[in-house]
Amino acid sequence: MSERRLSESGFPIKPTYGPADAPDGLPERLGEPGRFPYTRGVYPTMYTSRPWTMRQYAGFGTATESNARYHQLLRAGTMGLSVAFDLPTQMGYDSDDPIAHGEVGKVGVAIDSIEDMRLLFDGIPLDQVSTSMTINAPGSVLLLLYQLVAEEAGVLGSALKGTIQNDILKEYIARGTYIFPPKPSLRLVADTFGYCRTEVPKWNTISISGYHMAEAGASPVQEIAFTLANGLDYVRAALAAGLAVDDFAPRLSFFFVARTTLLEEVAKFRAARRIWARLMRDEFGAKDPKSWMLRFHTQTAGVQLTAQQPEVNLVRVAVQGLGAVLGGTQSLHTNSFDEAIALPTEKAARLALRTQQVLAYETDLTATVDPFAGSYVVEAMTDEIESGVLALMDRVFEYGSSVDAIEAGFQKREIETSAYRIAQEIDSGERVVVGVNRFTVDEEEPYEPLRVDPTIEAAQAERLAKLRASRDASAVERALADLRAAASGTENVLPPMKEALRARATIGEVCGTLRQVWGTYRPTDRF
Repeated sequence: MSERRLSESGFPIKPTYGPADAPDGLPERLGEPGRFPYTRGVYPTMYTSRPWTMRQYAGFGTATESNARYHQLLRAGTMGLSVAFDLPTQMGYDSDDPIAHGEVGKVGVAIDSIEDMRLLFDGIPLDQVSTSMTINAPGSVLLLLYQLVAEEAGVLGSALKGTIQNDILKEYIARGTYIFPPKPSLRLVADTFGYCRTEVPKWNTISISGYHMAEAGASPVQEIAFTLANGLDYVRAALAAGLAVDDFAPRLSFFFVARTTLLEEVAKFRAARRIWARLMRDEFGAKDPKSWMLRFHTQTAGVQLTAQQPEVNLVRVAVQGLGAVLGGTQSLHTNSFDEAIALPTEKAARLALRTQQVLAYETDLTATVDPFAGSYVVEAMTDEIESGVLALMDRVFEYGSSVDAIEAGFQKREIETSAYRIAQEIDSGERVVVGVNRFTVDEEEPYEPLRVDPTIEAAQAERLAKLRASRDASAVERALADLRAAASGTENVLPPMKEALRARATIGEVCGTLRQVWGTYRPTDRF
């Protein structure tokens, strides 16, 4: 083991911290919970009045199967749904498209049209449940399908609460489920902001995500710096589209990881809030305090789960969840212990939810706000992370904007360097992974994973054939023509998109229409 322990972001961790390590003017820098700069949390009472929203990320196979899992989670006490979509849906392809072969229903639920969306939320009170949807390039399409299904149930858009991830920039950096080039993609994001302001005003129109960059190997400093830099590009895109900052900024939200390095993760969340509050107030002139608040969802670190001795993941997830709560998250998803092997079983998903419930109801975490306030080590780490984040954001903007840096491959290179360092440390044993490079067992206990029915793809194709045969084909063509005209011009594309989906156009047809106008993104050789 090294004589000097470094944080995940590369800062030395001292064996002892004391008053000399506390930042100058600490009380003034900290402020109060629920007040600028929000270091201590975005709400004055935080969890003392109500716990964070407990979500469980779920979705697999058919809409009917996923619907059954959602009902099970709601019965178990989850407070919000979080929808996982399969890769064809995330990429804007129908289940019967040749490119979708072998991926239908595998990593999430297959959604092709409004008919699937009806099945997905059958029997779920959409005016009472908050729904998060992890969908990016076609995020606006899935939101409109959700709104249409709600309207059919008599629920107005003004009553809907939830989030679409809708963060396309991190797809170019770390995840890869992009469709269109950056500029039209940013336009689609801005159109979604404008549409939701009047049609779905309580909806969080974007969840600006550092999670996937962290899963690709980004350090905490990189995760926050690249996420906030992307956030600034979204703000500028909305302003360029004619929106006023206080009209959309209160509905921005963020999505971060929680690793097992608890102290640094708590400091990371505190630093992120402080930086965002100052940027929104001082750089963009936002007047509404809600525009200054960095509200975020957290998911425990999937990349840190191990297939070896998978039950140990229960401990990892508990520690990670604890860090998210101590850091002041607004909602939390705790991973199931078996996710390094396959899709989580019902029992594993329930145990993951129970982990949050133990934190909320059996500990004293909810008795006081920001229990780490004034901690010498956490406050020192918060300052170190803040300085590192601001310096790295400056490097991003040396390229001009986050999009310019993406096109130059900057963020991707930085993350890959960090990921390579982590892999080397694990291989050498310098970084201990329990059950993998230390404390191993000679033979693993057998485990029966959840398996997706391989006939789903054929069943979805049959449903699509019936849909196309029974709908008004001319109405679909007219609606798609209206969408094509809007995409070719400057009007908001969401209203004609909604009408196309109402006419039972498929996700593949809607995204295909936009591809015809905007093209598809191809990474450059610089990546």
